[in-house]
Amino acid sequence: MNSIVKEKFKARGIYLLPNFFTLSAMFAGFYAIIANISGMFEQAAMAIFIAMLLDSLDGRVARLTNTQTAFGAEFDSLSDAVSFGVAPALLVYHWQLFRLGKLGWLLAFLYVAAVVLRLARFNTQLAKVGKRYFQGLPCPAPAGVIAGLVWVASDFSFNGWLICALAAMLTLFLAVCMVSNVRYRSFKDFDLRNNVSFLTMLLVVLILFFLSLDPSKILFALFAVYAFSGPIMTLWERHKKLKVRRIRRKRKNTASDIDG
Repeated sequence: MNSIVKEKFKARGIYLLPNFFTLSAMFAGFYAIIANISGMFEQAAMAIFIAMLLDSLDGRVARLTNTQTAFGAEFDSLSDAVSFGVAPALLVYHWQLFRLGKLGWLLAFLYVAAVVLRLARFNTQLAKVGKRYFQGLPCPAPAGVIAGLVWVASDFSFNGWLICALAAMLTLFLAVCMVSNVRYRSFKDFDLRNNVSFLTMLLVVLILFFLSLDPSKILFALFAVYAFSGPIMTLWERHKKLKVRRIRRKRKNTASDIDG
């Protein structure tokens, strides 16, 4: 009888370790909102990157300790909505988009809506999506682009309508990428438990080296490159397909001319 009660209690309980990282990520996102409201935009940007680091750990910890649960997956999505949806949207609005009036807060809302839609689609299509690619831009990446832009602009004291226009265009672009069908590499096939090549290890060392020299610029560059990589690769793949079709059509026409 006692064993049955213990099993039921265990089934209703939650695992502490992975959910602690998720809760910590949400706390960092909430702190980013508080710092943003107080006008501490650089600190808010840093808090979003901290939330990103913590969010990347909860899933890996759950897989390594075999503690994945449906509760953890839902909790992680709700945390992401705060840390990578509301926090960066309010940050970019209070930092620059407020200059645009109603259009500014509508762009910020569009970004939040795109994050929530992206998370909902990911959760409902989890079993159908392959491991190598994401469908649409994963929401931590656009949060990294916005936080990186704010951090870099704070370092250089950039301000005014020009940077406001850049922030508005980036916000719209990132929102569209999140709800699009554009494929992005997931890097889930990169397993830390497996052997990696010397070149991969050297690349990791170089990234850490440059991050220690100038974290704001390197982080912004990394996330911006990843955000633009999806549309660029999609256009490149379409270009290759069109090229193959033209070659086949040309060969077919040549063959028909010879037969004629």
